[in-house]
Amino acid sequence: MLQRLIALAAVAFFVAACETASQTTTDSAGESSSSTASTSASTTSSSGSSGSSSGSSGSSSGSSGSSSSSSSSSSSSSAADAATSAEDALAKIGNTVYFGYDSSALSDDAQATLMRQAGFLRGNPSLTVTIEGHCDERGTREYNLALGERRATAARDYLLAQGVDPARIRVISYGKERPVASGSTEQSWSKNRRAATVLN
Repeated sequence: MLQRLIALAAVAFFVAACETASQTTTDSAGESSSSTASTSASTTSSSGSSGSSSGSSGSSSGSSGSSSSSSSSSSSSSAADAATSAEDALAKIGNTVYFGYDSSALSDDAQATLMRQAGFLRGNPSLTVTIEGHCDERGTREYNLALGERRATAARDYLLAQGVDPARIRVISYGKERPVASGSTEQSWSKNRRAATVLN
């Protein structure tokens, strides 16, 4: 009888031990599963945050590129406006002087115009100019090229005498190749015998 009780107690102890082990395994597995799920959620959240950050960075980069392009466009526009303004100012004071037939002598009117040009250039020291010499259609090409150069040089020398830096002025002759007025009349010829000052 005693042996039977001992055997029953042993069986009961064994069963209890098995249940405890099973519960521990289940709890451990649950915690592991929970930990895995938590880690996965954390990774997903981190990835989403990284993607958001990357998107934000891309947006910022795009904004920066747009701003840079806008700034460049604005600078180009400002430079073009400044050049146009300078050309208009030169045109208002007179950018062309005229000569008599077969002559490179400066008239009183031509000298007055060049005096104004000199003042304009002294007030805008960053500007450089080219003086173009022109002739009417009469005479040979070679002769008119030489005459056009004498006219442009006469205008340049007057500006230099007024204190304009020679490095800021260059001369070129087009002879009779670029008339501003067509026709074989004195009125047309008088408009073509000229030295024109243009901004570089």
